This record gives sequence, structure tokens and C-alpha cells, in this order.
Amino acid sequence: MRKKQLLFLVLISLFMLKPIEVYSQLKSYAMEQLDSLQKTEKRKVFVFMHTDWCKFCQLMKNTTFKNKQVIQALNSQFWFVSLNAEEKRKMTFEGNEFQFQPTGDQTGIHELALKLGSIKGAIAFPSICILNPDHEIISQHQQFLKSADLLQLILPLDKKYTN
Repeated sequence: MRKKQLLFLVLISLFMLKPIEVYSQLKSYAMEQLDSLQKTEKRKVFVFMHTDWCKFCQLMKNTTFKNKQVIQALNSQFWFVSLNAEEKRKMTFEGNEFQFQPTGDQTGIHELALKLGSIKGAIAFPSICILNPDHEIISQHQQFLKSADLLQLILPLDKKYTN
């Protein structure tokens, strides 16, 4: 009996010594929430535009946006919006209504994705648009970014656009 108690205590002690890893998740908000969120705390807005068929978009979701440093930086400094560029529902942003625009049979793109993701009149996926707290575009990118690349992109913005 004593051996079982001793073993139990040893196991509990080892468990207590092992650092417990806390898994945080990336907090995502809808475009329509931004006005009220900005009233509570002025932050930059990080908009990740993607589609279901884009393999690089899915790769970013499953790697880059799962990185602990990326999650911490985005959750603490930005309002993060994940915008499906083929979303069919109407969205309101900055007092304007945006909707899905069909481009063919079973295809199309949302007007808001075009507005925020287009560079020189073209959009590619994945696209990132960073807005200042007044919702003005300060940065746009149309490519897959690894965690380190994304951190290099967003960390300098913390110094340049402070609240």
C-alpha cells in the first residue's frame, strides 16, 4: 500500500514540475463588430481574406495562424477579421453595405474583399489588409506568409501606429 502511495506522490510531483502549456486561440471578429470594438479600444485591424479552394489560404490557417507568437501579437495588438472572399451575406463596413458579386455560374467575389484586398485593380489569395484604427489601409499583401514573415510584417507596425 505504501508503495502505491509513494508512486502516486512521485507522479503528482512530476506532473506539477512539468510546465503546463496554455494553448491560446486566435480571436476573430466580424467586420460589423469593428465599430463597437474600436469604441472599447482603438487598435489596428488585420483582415485575412481567403477562399475555401485556395490551398495556400488553408495552409496559412493551419500553420501561420496557429503559431503562438503570431496569435499573441494579433490578439494583443489587432482586431483580427477572417473574411471569406466568397461570402454570400451582405456586410456593412464604415456605414457602407457590401455584397457578393457573381462572376459566373457558382463563382463570384465579395465586394468588401475586392475593396480591401485589391492591389492595382487585382486580387489574389491569400490576401492581407491592415487598417489603422481609423480603418484606413496601411498595408496590403497578396501571398502566403510563414509565421516569421508575418511577424516581421506586423511587429514594426506596433511602433509606427501606436494607439
